[in-house]
Amino acid sequence: MKILMFGRGVIATVYGWALQKAGHDVEFYVRPGRAAEYGDTVDLDLLDTRRRVRGQRVVEKWPVRYHETLEPDHDFDLIVLSVSHHRLPEATAFLAPRIGKATVLVFGNIWAEPTDAIGPLPLDRIAWGFPQAGGGFDADGVLRGMMMPSVIFGTLGLPPTERERAARQAFREAGLRIKERPDFRGWLWVHFASDAGLLSQGLRRGSLSRLAGATGALREGLLTGRELLPLLEARGLDLRRHRVGVLPFQAPTWLTAPVLAWLTAHVEVARVSVTAHSDPDAEEPREVCRDTLAEARRLGVSVPRLEAAEPYFARA
Repeated sequence: MKILMFGRGVIATVYGWALQKAGHDVEFYVRPGRAAEYGDTVDLDLLDTRRRVRGQRVVEKWPVRYHETLEPDHDFDLIVLSVSHHRLPEATAFLAPRIGKATVLVFGNIWAEPTDAIGPLPLDRIAWGFPQAGGGFDADGVLRGMMMPSVIFGTLGLPPTERERAARQAFREAGLRIKERPDFRGWLWVHFASDAGLLSQGLRRGSLSRLAGATGALREGLLTGRELLPLLEARGLDLRRHRVGVLPFQAPTWLTAPVLAWLTAHVEVARVSVTAHSDPDAEEPREVCRDTLAEARRLGVSVPRLEAAEPYFARA
């Protein structure tokens, strides 16, 4: 399969690497001028858990190919669109006249109605998914991160189409297990609110990486997530359909917070998934918290812990 990764962010790079290693033809679309800035290789330092529970460390200089233009008559089969949720409208507007014959895999956080979030992209050309990887580029440009053995795919209530099945197959061929979420809209919203709870406390401490091993901050993050559950219900979500997703926020924090702190301090997979997010100036955590708080205010849902953290993510 010929695959275009939209942008050269962490998720696009990690999964682009895995898909190419599986034999797919992978290239990156980047803004004009970025190819020279990035160079023709990516330095990787990844914890890859696809085959080993503890993970296998991959240190590699990976050659990549870039496009700084995208013509409508391209021959890509799949475009993987993994951008910050607040960049999605700009990205979908750019792609809509340039989609060609490709399927677009929308692969990341969404807080709006999914069908609204894709803007002018045709719904019958969309596959829905969510990565199970993370990390960041350090000051030397090295991508330090981790990749879990599975990825999330979902639908909006109907069985997967042929295009959606083909996208899943590409990731299976890369050695990744597929976890299906039939109510993908609800799953996305639960995940977004969960992120807002923990990110708000990471911002208090300067970055998400500083939550590793921090029992008190993790407890506050879990409690912030708990107070966001009524917001999800106010949006019309039936939390009974997402018991597993909301369980960490409903369980007693005297139990969950120390366990989470121990995992992020001592288990490498959990530790790397947190400590790799060390950029204090990252905009996406702030946008997640802003949009969550704005929705709570719009619907009149009380979220005192998130409001208390607002000075750390409010716009100047």
